[in-house]
Amino acid sequence: MDINTRDFPARARQALGDGALRRALATSNKSFRHSRDQAVAEIPEWQALRTYGQQAKKRAVDALPTALNAFRDRFTARGGQVHFAEDAADACARVRAILERHGARRIVKSKSMVTEEVRLNQDLENHGYEVIESDLGEYIVQLAEEAPSHILAPAIHKSRQDIAELLHRHLGTAPDADIPTMTRAARVALRQRFLDADVGISGGNFAVAETGTLVIVENEGNARLTTTLPKVHIALVGIEKVLPRRRDLAPLLRLLCRSATGQQLGSYISFIGGPRRSGESDGPEEVHVILLDGGRLDLWHDPKGREALHCIRCGACLNVCPVYERIGGHAYGWVYPGPIGSVITPRFVGLGEAKDLAHASSLCGRCDEVCPVKIPLHKLLLENRAQSVEQGHVDAGAGLVVGGFARLVGSPKLWRWALALARPLYRLLRRTPVTRWGALGAWQAGRTLPSLEGPSFRQRWRRRHARGGGR
Repeated sequence: MDINTRDFPARARQALGDGALRRALATSNKSFRHSRDQAVAEIPEWQALRTYGQQAKKRAVDALPTALNAFRDRFTARGGQVHFAEDAADACARVRAILERHGARRIVKSKSMVTEEVRLNQDLENHGYEVIESDLGEYIVQLAEEAPSHILAPAIHKSRQDIAELLHRHLGTAPDADIPTMTRAARVALRQRFLDADVGISGGNFAVAETGTLVIVENEGNARLTTTLPKVHIALVGIEKVLPRRRDLAPLLRLLCRSATGQQLGSYISFIGGPRRSGESDGPEEVHVILLDGGRLDLWHDPKGREALHCIRCGACLNVCPVYERIGGHAYGWVYPGPIGSVITPRFVGLGEAKDLAHASSLCGRCDEVCPVKIPLHKLLLENRAQSVEQGHVDAGAGLVVGGFARLVGSPKLWRWALALARPLYRLLRRTPVTRWGALGAWQAGRTLPSLEGPSFRQRWRRRHARGGGR
């Protein structure tokens, strides 16, 4: 998926006009929220657990340089290999080097946001490799030649009928096949891919420095097949996923699984400590972990933005976000959608490239409330807005509007004059077709403006005091 964040306003308008997309998102997000709320209600100490998770991630991120070296040393001591990649091009080149050394051509993958981030599939396919996604949602969007639209549910934007027609074209299932039939067909198609693969590629949810262990959480079992059947396993992991202490892993897993899918724990949790050892019957002969920077170290050096690296990619903030629910993930133009995407995407690709994303928020604070590690997402969004202004990434029109408003509120006389005109202008706005109002019309197009009933607050205040109402 190419970076295309500059076109966010246009894509958002297009998504707002897609009724089928909005219905699919509303249904899926409601289900996610219900499952999470039920799972959270089962834990009386949930808020205390969130506080622990917040502190654990702060310890981990603050100690990142030391933790990275400790993980490398311990994982290497157990027979694994660790590589550090500066950016997307570096990460892809390192993967290709491993593939070339083994003469590999067929690759099976499990779901990984970092591989989406570096556009690994496109890079490998451009170099003649055969890459197949094994997570069902990822497999669906791969067949559709689309990018994932959600951190957890890549095909959340598609209806059952959309998927049935897609699998009918690619796998020969009936065009009106039910969900069990489609799932069985995908399983049959993917099974041989696991057996034939030369290399398996995965992501990683956590990497524990104290033990040199990579941790992968999943529900379908495809990640476990990806990491055990092929002779070589390559994991691409963001550097912020490294935890210094083993004792912090269990609480973070509880937070992740309940916040993500409403489960007590994921169906499969794999702990990978290196390649197959002597006497073991399964597992790869080589395991490589590629730790990606990709802008994370720059964010780490920013004391006002570092908390964004605490994210454990549960997707809960997407599921409660009123903006995401109306426009979906593709409108954001890159890998990470929703509130967390609006925070980290501008930091990874540049504020100038993604200046509009900081405004893709109502600042309602619901994302703060559900974040399992208490990331203050609304504060970080405001910080992105402030830095955009400081760096000059603001449209001239917006600057004029803000400057005019500042002058207006700084003058009591102008303010009274503006209020006197506001009510008749507002009534005119409600009656006039939105196309006549330019940018204001675009704002009005997605809203139903309420009518003004009765006198204004200032009018009521004056009348009360005129009658001697006092305070």
